[in-house]
Amino acid sequence: MSEAHRVCFVLRVRPDRLEEYRERHREVWPEMRAALRETGWHNYSLFLRDDGLLVGYLETGDFEAAKAAMAGREVNARWQAEMAPFFEGLDGTPDEGMVALREVFHLD
Repeated sequence: MSEAHRVCFVLRVRPDRLEEYRERHREVWPEMRAALRETGWHNYSLFLRDDGLLVGYLETGDFEAAKAAMAGREVNARWQAEMAPFFEGLDGTPDEGMVALREVFHLD
């Protein structure tokens, strides 16, 4: 992997779907996990607050390239279609709603 960049993004899960969202992520499809690794998603974590705030964190050489590579994977299209109903305020699919936040501080 080239130089890793830290990426953080937020989305909002519907409050009435929180437990099912957690359950779905206990067993992410093996082919989805493999596709993420193969397209440059490393140290990828999701954190979910009880009010539905979802915070994602990952490290990658190029976030836009990693998203574009995933967009070309059939497994991602299936996953995004299944996950879209869990989210509030999306204009498109969950992966299209992942806009990186600007890092303002990092303690190394």
